[in-house]
Amino acid sequence: MERTPHRRSLAAAAALGYTVLVLYASLYPFTGWRWPPGIELPVLLTLPWPRWRDAFDEWSNLAGYLPLGLLAAQVALRAGRGRVAAFALGAAAPALLSYACEVLQQFVPTRHPSARDWALNSAGAAAGAALALTLHGLGLSDAWQRRREQWFGAAGAGALALLALWPAALLFPTPAPFGVGHLHEPLRALLADWLADVPWAQAAHALLAVAPAREAALTPAAEAAITTLGLVAPCLLAYAAVRPVVRRIALAAGLLAVGAAAMTLATLLNFGPAHALAWIGRTTAAAFAAAALLALALAPASRALVVGCGLVALGALVAAVAQAPADPYFAQTLQAWEQGRFVRFHGLAQWVGWLWPYAAIGWFLAQLGRSR
Repeated sequence: MERTPHRRSLAAAAALGYTVLVLYASLYPFTGWRWPPGIELPVLLTLPWPRWRDAFDEWSNLAGYLPLGLLAAQVALRAGRGRVAAFALGAAAPALLSYACEVLQQFVPTRHPSARDWALNSAGAAAGAALALTLHGLGLSDAWQRRREQWFGAAGAGALALLALWPAALLFPTPAPFGVGHLHEPLRALLADWLADVPWAQAAHALLAVAPAREAALTPAAEAAITTLGLVAPCLLAYAAVRPVVRRIALAAGLLAVGAAAMTLATLLNFGPAHALAWIGRTTAAAFAAAALLALALAPASRALVVGCGLVALGALVAAVAQAPADPYFAQTLQAWEQGRFVRFHGLAQWVGWLWPYAAIGWFLAQLGRSR
């Protein structure tokens, strides 16, 4: 079956993006790098085998490279390569990437390179490549491609990619449920660091170095607004790529269910299984109901109206999240992510959570330009 260049480029772009996220998560933080004391280059290339075992480490290393192996094998298959070549690429390329990351982790004081991690990453990549070959052999990959084009069309690949990334964006701690896009604080800190040694920018550095004072906590109305906007935005993104009303309603119901599952998982990771449903409250329930009613009301809307409403919803979401105060619980959760075992997911969840609404805004703007 002949493959189009568009399909190949979509799979390759997904693999490249996941590779960048793996590199960030593997080599974070990017400060304090130094040559390991007393270690020569031949020893540096030999990874140690740790004595201790952590079940979370093993599962996360195994699962983290499975999508990369699947995507790499899918790239080869869509390029017309044989099954053996596709499996070799899907298994070997991530294994080499993992080995390079483990070697480089010896330069990062806070990271602990391990031959066990490399073996688990390689096994996960091989499993992903085998899964890609299995799906291809069963015809499920082609069936998924046809169904995707039937629902979203050839131009809906960007919307589908953003919708697939939305649950991952919810895993990183947010100041309010579904309040993604909390980029202003890290951006302010980054600009302050850049301007710290610039003589002519001392005034700007003084303003950036001090975080603006805000209220102690979000009001229930503000939290409900952020939650509602955070739920409506992906629904409108799906509406802009799908035309029939029945399909729009089905996608909105599915997105609301996936969003609830992602928030439950995020709360479980942050506070433990006993508190997995702690994010559900009276305010959140009201916001869910409001988001469902808005999604239902906008289901018959024209594509132009949906795109406009999507831009308004995302702009309001970003502005509302920027005004949300960093309460002690939110700050404590961020610290747990950056210093605890969640650092393994830090790169993926952090950047997706920060940039998702801005990427969605860019997609909506591209749709306006395409319609013109």
